[in-house]
Amino acid sequence: MNMTRNVSVVAVAALMASLAAPAMAGDTITVASWGGTYQEAETKAFFKPTADALGITIKEDTTNGLDDVRLQVSGNAVKWDITELGADECARGSKEGLFEKLDYGIIDKSGINPKLVHDDWVGISYTSVVLIYRTDVFGDKGPKTWADFWNVEKFPGRRALSGSQATETLSVAALAEGIPIDKVYPVDIDGALKSVDKIRGHVDAWWTSGAQAMQLVKDGEVDMASIWNGRAGTLKKSGAPVSFSFDQGVLTADCMVIPKGAKNKEAAMKALAMFVSPQLQANLPLYVDNGPVNEKAFQTGKIPQERIKDINSAPENVKKQVLQDAEFWRDTLVEATEKFNNLVQQ
Repeated sequence: MNMTRNVSVVAVAALMASLAAPAMAGDTITVASWGGTYQEAETKAFFKPTADALGITIKEDTTNGLDDVRLQVSGNAVKWDITELGADECARGSKEGLFEKLDYGIIDKSGINPKLVHDDWVGISYTSVVLIYRTDVFGDKGPKTWADFWNVEKFPGRRALSGSQATETLSVAALAEGIPIDKVYPVDIDGALKSVDKIRGHVDAWWTSGAQAMQLVKDGEVDMASIWNGRAGTLKKSGAPVSFSFDQGVLTADCMVIPKGAKNKEAAMKALAMFVSPQLQANLPLYVDNGPVNEKAFQTGKIPQERIKDINSAPENVKKQVLQDAEFWRDTLVEATEKFNNLVQQ
């Protein structure tokens, strides 16, 4: 066993010892996430190791988002102890008082971006929006930046952008205007909408799901597109003639919360502490393309070195991307989405 791996094992043992308590033995908690291959990966990376380490049972359910939590809390019928949400949903739910306060004496927040550490929610994983293009159309000279994507003279071809994720498309529209990564937020909504208007007539498809975006590129119906990194990675692994990078990617975080009134709050807090620990966070990219939210995961030695360059939240890749500001969208999402939908539907 090498030294890095040995340190990782010791760290896991120390974490288990700090969280384990006789009173927890036999406890049962319910965790809700998004289902599908992503939740299957979480089960392997987070839920099973935590259940084994703490001697508890973790039952699983699926969620459709913040509305589900709102209904449970308002109806005094909370059935979940932990649930996953998008970061903007966490910010909105926090403002509404829907979540329990988190105990950062139990949950170690070091290694997690402070923008994703709040009184009642914490980040859990990252997805990225990236620019993908077909190499059988452009060779290795395809569009590399969002300004390139917007440049229809230099890069003619069929295009696709997300029509359902206003926050993502407005973020890339700001980047297309040449705004530096560290200046994108707070987004100039009207300026970003004007940017979208410039490209709108050249967009052949406004996709509404990750599967649709992937199919458009796979079938050659478009030559370039915005796409989630997991879908892009799947295309590349399948041998499709595509290229993408994390340059000017838009990082979107998921988060976890304990709904207000959760029946097993103490056990949930200890489980959540393990979910965000470097040792279990390092498991996630072994099963899925979502990136660890805890940067210390990359220091555990669990992630193969050759894999790190392909992970969106690896330290070198994070530097190239803009992180969506959940609190900004908490206050602007409804108006921005309405304006965006009106524009793209014209």
